[in-house]
Amino acid sequence: MGLIERILSLVFGDGRNLLKETAEVFRENSEAQAGRDAILKAAAFQQFSAEFGKKSAGRFDRVLDGLNRLPRPLLAFGTIGLFVSAMVSPVWFAERMQGIALVPEPLWWILGAIISFYFGARHQAKGQAFQKQMLQSLPDVLGISREIEAGRAGTRDDLTRDLHIGPRGQPLNGALNDWHNGQADQGR
Repeated sequence: MGLIERILSLVFGDGRNLLKETAEVFRENSEAQAGRDAILKAAAFQQFSAEFGKKSAGRFDRVLDGLNRLPRPLLAFGTIGLFVSAMVSPVWFAERMQGIALVPEPLWWILGAIISFYFGARHQAKGQAFQKQMLQSLPDVLGISREIEAGRAGTRDDLTRDLHIGPRGQPLNGALNDWHNGQADQGR
């Protein structure tokens, strides 16, 4: 009995689990990694909400944003529609193309300029507004990043409390903690 007790105390003695520690050299502790991943995801969601949750656009801006999204699908579906109409009714299609061919070139240039300037200016204004918003949220993002790098996210305590995870990755469960402390006391 003494030999088995010595072997077991060598492997599991001093409150340590030699098998577990050896296994963690080759494979990470999944439970601890899940806790770290949950904290990281919560910090990322907090960062995203700080960046993108600032203001809502007015009705005019939302309508124009919707219009800005229309040209590409309309051009794609319109081109497919032209192919279909050319196959279904070639005479009708040829009449329409002759009408388009009669439009003078300067009118095409004016139409292109109006559309390009309007949508281009709108695109530039939205891009600049986005950059301004990003610069305004940059101090928040840098602060959160520094806290994460330092290993003490500003809401880390709140996150770990919500996730029921203690400061060293152990579960915040009274009975489990008592048992764990009792096991550690027995090993001393």
